[in-house]
Amino acid sequence: MKKPLSPVVRLHANDDVVVARRQLMPGAVIDGESVKVAAFIPAGHKMAARRIESGQPVRRYNQIIGIASRLIEPGMHVHTHNLSMAEFERDYAYGIDVHPTEYVQTPASFMGIVRDDGRVATRNYIGVLTSVNCSATAARAIADHFRRDIHPEALADFPNVDGVIALTHGLGCATDAEGESLVILRRTLAGYARHANFAAVLMVGLGCETNQIAGMFEAHGLKDDARLQSFTIQNTGGTAKTVQYGIARIFDMLPEANRVRRTSVPASHLTLGLQCGGSDGYSGITANPALGAAVDILVRHGGTAILSETPEVYGAEHLLTRRAVSRAVGEKLVARINWWKDYCARNGAEMNNNPSAGNKTGGLTTILEKSLGAVAKGGTTALVDVYNYAEPVTARGFVFMDTPGYDPVSATGQVAGGANVICFTTGRGSAYGCAPSPSLKLATNTALWTRQEDDIDINCGGIVDGTDSIDAKGAEFFQMILDTASGKKTKSEIHGYGQDEFIPWNVGVLM
Repeated sequence: MKKPLSPVVRLHANDDVVVARRQLMPGAVIDGESVKVAAFIPAGHKMAARRIESGQPVRRYNQIIGIASRLIEPGMHVHTHNLSMAEFERDYAYGIDVHPTEYVQTPASFMGIVRDDGRVATRNYIGVLTSVNCSATAARAIADHFRRDIHPEALADFPNVDGVIALTHGLGCATDAEGESLVILRRTLAGYARHANFAAVLMVGLGCETNQIAGMFEAHGLKDDARLQSFTIQNTGGTAKTVQYGIARIFDMLPEANRVRRTSVPASHLTLGLQCGGSDGYSGITANPALGAAVDILVRHGGTAILSETPEVYGAEHLLTRRAVSRAVGEKLVARINWWKDYCARNGAEMNNNPSAGNKTGGLTTILEKSLGAVAKGGTTALVDVYNYAEPVTARGFVFMDTPGYDPVSATGQVAGGANVICFTTGRGSAYGCAPSPSLKLATNTALWTRQEDDIDINCGGIVDGTDSIDAKGAEFFQMILDTASGKKTKSEIHGYGQDEFIPWNVGVLM
């Protein structure tokens, strides 16, 4: 007879806490832990497995997640009322955990779109980008002319084009012309302008903005040609003329964009952006490590994965520096952590302003705990490089990109860097999408999957339910990535998400 599943999950023998698989009621005895539940404990939350004195570090994943703010008896609920943030020295031990990647002899493949210059796309859009917020309305009007739900006839003769999308933003002027904010915006827009998932791009400006299109093109080696065309409202003669001009330019671009055909290409052409949002107490047990297992498979097949959200690896960065291929790579990550500490300090913020309210409701207490679960998305292979926000990612393998923790801003940087698929884990629920790169969402628990299956692509809750393993779910998700890269629509694409989630990072002062 199969042994009944324990009502709690112990992640390491040295842990001071265990995680409830389901609601635990007072008086219940936890077999294997020799602990009686002392108070109601919600599913996904932590229970003390031993006595923890006030001021003593509390461990989960065999790592410190905080300090007991009062005496915690065995069986008690461990959360914000008795666990507080801790500052302590980390041992970065650069490169100590690096091991050679065992590459597969016959890489997996997917049906991708090979551009003339050899880049490989997973989608085939035409994009309308804006240099400044002032041209956003015109850009959206241009793209709306080609919406299949409003004007199905516009793209009727171009079935190989996934759509025409406008990616607008609130920046581009009233900023330092030599400042970091404009540098980041230009780098982001340039990354999208040359993204493989765009067959062609229009860049629409107002004309008098700080972010002059000519200056942006010069800074990033872009130029007007058949694939990339730019113009401004002021030079074109106003909004109506600009919209008509843009529509005409797209009609000129459509025949060439439609000539694409999907062909078998190796999985090494995949670059995943790794995201988590609406995390819960199960994130570090189920969906994040399952995604990490898929990342390990992809890396062995020659592909690339980008871990980001720097404020959400804070407290776990030492686990990444130990995987750095060199001390220089590890120190690049630490430098970005230190930049964030300074950034928060000069803006009167704290690195522990995360977890969010929803994260806490789901069982996460401190940023240390959240970060330790978040880094599991990156698997176990070597950290080969660290990039600034929206920088082109040229390395193959597991890399890190410095971004905020806010998912749309973070994913925008990853896509600008070349991510052609986004993988997004969630425990509380998410309706996120990302154009022009498809976004796959992974549920951390079965209750969420049952409640929000219309928005989520795969359920990892079976791992905590005892019906799935991390490795098996990782392999299943890797195949889902290949299918998605081959053209299968994700749930967010079916719902039409993606355009409003384009949000470049603004670090500067608005004048």
